[in-house]
Amino acid sequence: MTIIGILSWLVFGLIIGAIARFLMPGRQDIGLPMTIGLGVIGSFAGGAISTLIFSSSSSFVQPSGWIMSIVGALIMLFGYVRLVAKK
Repeated sequence: MTIIGILSWLVFGLIIGAIARFLMPGRQDIGLPMTIGLGVIGSFAGGAISTLIFSSSSSFVQPSGWIMSIVGALIMLFGYVRLVAKK
């Protein structure tokens, strides 16, 4: 993996994490690194869910990939807020 690949994953994670935080109701007290991590891990989770449901693994950028990445990030954010975050 090159430095450009790593930077692109970080930017993609930031975008997906920010969208998930925007869509989740309520306040989430997490910082920028956690938002990036949330987006990257959510993207992997969304990709796994997509592969299980649709049984396809395309390397092309598709709207369904973005949607499943956001869904995965929302699931991860919900779990984080419920299990880890202080109430």
